[in-house]
Amino acid sequence: VQLQASGGGLVQAGGSLRLGCAASGRNFSRHGMGWFRQAPGKEREFVAAVSWGGGVRTKYADSVQGRFTISRDNTKNTVYLQLRSLKPEDTAAYYCAAESNAYGSGSQAVGHYDFWGQGTQVTVSS
Repeated sequence: VQLQASGGGLVQAGGSLRLGCAASGRNFSRHGMGWFRQAPGKEREFVAAVSWGGGVRTKYADSVQGRFTISRDNTKNTVYLQLRSLKPEDTAAYYCAAESNAYGSGSQAVGHYDFWGQGTQVTVSS
């Protein structure tokens, strides 16, 4: 699975962005997908995850719960992250990832993902 993230940019606090992650290769729908972010000087942290298949199950970091929404469209081999009510502390490079094992529920652990996109930068100005 190869992943290509897009949609990042510069936005004012309170604004919105929609990130996309297009996957190539077979069996996209069989993998749980996640979004992580990494700010300069900090470790990569979990943001959101969605389960395989129809994506019925989702998980969010406490810091983004209620503001971000993860979804997937298996017909387009794409997972999305809608960002709303953005804050300066949301500034980071955002990475999408596919779980190593098929039929996953979407893990919060970085180590459960083998396939990573290149990252897209989100910058929120105050």
